Amino acid sequence: MFFIEKKFKFSKPDRAYLTQVTLFFLSRNNSSFASLIPFYIIDAMKHIIGLLILSWLSSSPTVEDIALKVERKLRSVQSIQSNFNQIYYSSSVSTPLIEKGKFYFKKPDLMKWEYKDPEEKIFLYKEGVFLLYMPEDKELFRSYSSKEKYESEILSLLSGKRRLNENYLIEPSSFPSENRKARQLKLTPREEGEYTYILLEIDEKTWLIRRAIFFDWAGNKNEFKFSQIKTNVRLSKKVFELKIPADVEIIEDESDKKSECP
Repeated sequence: MFFIEKKFKFSKPDRAYLTQVTLFFLSRNNSSFASLIPFYIIDAMKHIIGLLILSWLSSSPTVEDIALKVERKLRSVQSIQSNFNQIYYSSSVSTPLIEKGKFYFKKPDLMKWEYKDPEEKIFLYKEGVFLLYMPEDKELFRSYSSKEKYESEILSLLSGKRRLNENYLIEPSSFPSENRKARQLKLTPREEGEYTYILLEIDEKTWLIRRAIFFDWAGNKNEFKFSQIKTNVRLSKKVFELKIPADVEIIEDESDKKSECP
């Protein structure tokens, strides 16, 4: 007699499926199914299935657990470098604005968004100063900001500065994604601010934010997708330096108007 060994891979079932399986096996005692199998085998099967279900359910993290893992990960990160896609959906314009580029962040207070497509521009925060450089227009917008204004939602999330459980009502969320293994959360600010709520997609292998979608009160949506993320990379000072040609017009803005910070 020959035996063929087969290896199977089991994916983690959801709670609804586990409940159905449990009810099925626990209700088979007096059925024809049970009459064909010795009672001690059925009893053992019940115990095994029960242990598996408890194991699967206990290993599934809550939204609070996920938020805490994200916070701990981001607080341990000293620098971030990644590619990004920014998609802005305006409530008044049918076609979304899609921009691409590179993102750099270094603790405690260096941040750079280097846009490459469709239009080149650089957004830089350094030493309390916001700089927005538009090469094609030969313009540099410069504004000074307090620490509170600097700590925008996106930066606070990426840097791990903001405690999620304290500042947001956190709920599980499900929205279209290419990553089936990602964790998804909905964050609703506990205090009224610029955004009504935020959707986060988190890589469960690294606990880094892969997508962040911001919904504002006017019905606009601003989405960020991060790829090729590198953490704790050595970013030189030159990365956060901005070389401006002599013929560029510098436009100063010292008012407390809303910044273009992402």
